[in-house]
Amino acid sequence: MSEHHLPHGTIRKLWPAEAPKFRDHLLRLDKASRRNRFAHGVSDAFIEDYAARMADMGGIVYGFFDGEEVRAAAELKKLGDTWGREAEAAFSVEQPLQEHGIGTELMGRVIRAARNRGVQHLCLSCLADNSKMQAIARRYEADLRFEYGEVIGEIVPQGPNYFSLLAEAVEDRLGYMMAVLDLQNRVVKAA
Repeated sequence: MSEHHLPHGTIRKLWPAEAPKFRDHLLRLDKASRRNRFAHGVSDAFIEDYAARMADMGGIVYGFFDGEEVRAAAELKKLGDTWGREAEAAFSVEQPLQEHGIGTELMGRVIRAARNRGVQHLCLSCLADNSKMQAIARRYEADLRFEYGEVIGEIVPQGPNYFSLLAEAVEDRLGYMMAVLDLQNRVVKAA
């Protein structure tokens, strides 16, 4: 994979109140990107329901923000009721921003979040023809295997340490401030 410079934007966690931004991003995905994200074609109604349950799923969603809009997202989903041994990762990047390194950056955030929650086995699956996702997974030394028409990737994150915990905490504080400023901008524009 060649080196790319990230387009101007910000990566941060989405807060539960930002589920509509997540929904809007998923709705903007073209047909091929939707298929790659969900492993089959999905309707707008499916996406609206999926995004509405973002906070209920108990996972973490990182977004790539271009201004006030989410243009790419990465999800870390716990498997079960609590963070434990295993978790799953999923990604989506809108077509015009693909192949610019955003997915790679998002993957790094997801791996660190998994690491900081004690996840020992991070799983991702993609369609066999999703070479972009496979390249990102290889970059993070994922063990890839072909299984029933899909490629399953497994990553074993390192355990948490002071620096990984501190980096996530600092990013969370900055992300929270950015979300508050974004909300303030929307309120001012509406007034």
